Amino acid sequence: MKAETSEGLVLKLYGGFYYVKDQPGVLYECKLRGKIKDQILVGDRVLFTATEEGQGVIESIQPRLNQLYRPKIANVDMVFIVMAHDRPAPSLALLDRLLFLVLYHNIVPCIVLNKCDLKEDRNTVRLREYYPSAGFDLISTSVTQDIGIEKILDLAAGRTAVLAGPSGSGKSSLINRLLGVKTRTGEISEKIGRGKHTTRHVELFALPCGGLIADSPGFTILDLPGVESRELSDYYPDFQDHRTGCRFMDCLHHRENDCGVKRAVEAGQIADFRYQNYLVLLEEVMKNERCYR
Repeated sequence: MKAETSEGLVLKLYGGFYYVKDQPGVLYECKLRGKIKDQILVGDRVLFTATEEGQGVIESIQPRLNQLYRPKIANVDMVFIVMAHDRPAPSLALLDRLLFLVLYHNIVPCIVLNKCDLKEDRNTVRLREYYPSAGFDLISTSVTQDIGIEKILDLAAGRTAVLAGPSGSGKSSLINRLLGVKTRTGEISEKIGRGKHTTRHVELFALPCGGLIADSPGFTILDLPGVESRELSDYYPDFQDHRTGCRFMDCLHHRENDCGVKRAVEAGQIADFRYQNYLVLLEEVMKNERCYR
């Protein structure tokens, strides 16, 4: 009798095995069928055959909704971009790059301003004051004071979410708290099996709200995808209302005259630092275009 295939979700990759949870919630340690050539990612929905108790073979990958490359994960609904209130102070250039990448992949972003019990610096004030008015959700959190945790859980309910951001922003401590694991800084979480600053691979964890969340290694440098220069501003929601005031339909909002976006910057409707970060990305995109001509 031929074994039946089941649909499952890849929770983690470790030691050459793929850990797949089926719809009833049973976890299987799986290998790959030899015919599969595409790389399997955490978050992939797969068809697999159970070979014996707790083990199986992955037969095929279901079509993906999207995929991120840093971290490598598929079928993401939301990205929580974690920036620290201080120590380290938030990098608005990195934040804008991350926001662009998340929107480019058609994923919902939410900014998490962690360690809100610490003092503010200039970038923290800019972040807190500008981005909500630009249309982005922002949640202030503190693990030590239990602030903002329920708001994240409410947004993550029923979704597959990712925590992303630079090292030192407190992602591992935050994910411990979201999972209901209370540990002091530097201790090893029994549930996750690692300590502070030791995230080395991507893994999905079940949240008490019914969603899934992935921690990811910290990073500071992100390559841009193959976006065209005339498309870049499409991923800046705070530019959209002002683009109608541009003389040219393909305006890059850079050296052109009669540009509605530049007028909005001059009027303070778009933050100057946000616009300058856009110009840095635009120059990078244009450089890539010149290289491939």
